[in-house]
Amino acid sequence: MNPTDPGLQPERTSLAWGRTLLALVICAVLFVRWVPQHGGFVLALITMSLAAALGIYVSQQLRYRRSLNGISSGVLKADVAAVLWTAGVVIAVGAAGIYAVLFRSLHE
Repeated sequence: MNPTDPGLQPERTSLAWGRTLLALVICAVLFVRWVPQHGGFVLALITMSLAAALGIYVSQQLRYRRSLNGISSGVLKADVAAVLWTAGVVIAVGAAGIYAVLFRSLHE
């Protein structure tokens, strides 16, 4: 098996999106532990993380099919919008998490 085989690219990409989805779900579960200390604001973090994970899950089949068709036709384009959207959500969740820790503590 040649590691540069372009036919494996859709599988590698699918696995990467799967890891991103899993990381977002794990973050949402970990945020549940913050609720007693930081209050209901954390529910926004949980909702954002789970919504992003659901978005990745729902759009994954489309991305995979598009990758397979792109390899078959010889024209494969990166899904820049999905990557930017995911990066934006991760930055927003991270910023809101920092805000929660620094300014929303209920036990000060």
